[in-house]
Amino acid sequence: MVRLPVPVSAWGAARTAAWMVWQPRAALREGRTRLRKPLVKAALRYQEAAAHGANGARLVAIRAGIAALALSLILWISIFIYVAFYYTYMPSITHTRPIYFQFRSCDEDRGICSYPSAHVRLTKRQQLLMVGQAYRISIDLDVPESQVNKDLGMFMCCAELRARGGGLVSSACRSGLLSYKSPLLTLISTLFKAPMMVLGMQEERQLIQLELFSHYEDDKNQPITDMYVEIQSRHIELYSATLNIDAHFTGLRYVMFNWPYLSAAVGVTTNVLFMALVFALSWYHLQLETDEEETLKGEDKPFGGGTENFIFDSDDLAPDTFSVKQEDESHTSEDISIVEDSMTEYDKVITVED
Repeated sequence: MVRLPVPVSAWGAARTAAWMVWQPRAALREGRTRLRKPLVKAALRYQEAAAHGANGARLVAIRAGIAALALSLILWISIFIYVAFYYTYMPSITHTRPIYFQFRSCDEDRGICSYPSAHVRLTKRQQLLMVGQAYRISIDLDVPESQVNKDLGMFMCCAELRARGGGLVSSACRSGLLSYKSPLLTLISTLFKAPMMVLGMQEERQLIQLELFSHYEDDKNQPITDMYVEIQSRHIELYSATLNIDAHFTGLRYVMFNWPYLSAAVGVTTNVLFMALVFALSWYHLQLETDEEETLKGEDKPFGGGTENFIFDSDDLAPDTFSVKQEDESHTSEDISIVEDSMTEYDKVITVED
């Protein structure tokens, strides 16, 4: 059978039919491609934004943790510094020592035959008092309101301050006297206190305070370690005696002792601000050096550095791109096969007619 040539009109009809079949598929493919491109771009942008957001949140959390740790460390160090400064700068407010008087008793008469005297050991160490600090040294005599003491009148009390080895540093003498009460006042006071005296809650006694040194400052070359006390009267009667050494604060020590909470708040706050400033300057200097090192490393790269910011993840981009290409190729091959099938059918029809 001889195959006749296809007329031009038949070829045109076949080509028209093939075009009509291929055109919707091409439009559909183009629509899919146009729809995929913004979706892929949006997905990439979302992934990049999520990565940046996660990195930013992680960085903020790390910085917040470092800042909190630094602030707590600064606070505790500031408190420790203030406490150490307080106990180093502030001396003990009071030193109290009991005084035990000794005397020589008489052989024939009643009473004592020598002045009452006592040796007080202030410290076993090298130094008790702080150098440069003023102290008030006094003696408290607890005496009964007996007729002997009332008749005694004035008496003298002397004290000597000695350094280690027995060297005399300072000495002082003060007079003492029992407080005077008239017979009427004594009677009224006795009647008023009689119930408490009967119950043992009150006694007829007085406390005599003798200030021996009002403004004593210890010498660093000869610090005092011992004190000798003597009452120059053989007829005095007393219960007990106490030596008191009180610090006389002035200036900053006066403020720190009388307003401890205010001074502590001011001191700790000052330490925190100073240490925070030092920490901030150190952190800024460290960050500046790090930035300079990164800049120098970037200048050594062939394209001026910073290329790491333009690196994309091929795993995220490749699948979508390759799928689009594969779909395009599959659609193209399908269209060609459809056109070839249509042409074959047309040839068959012509052959049958012939």
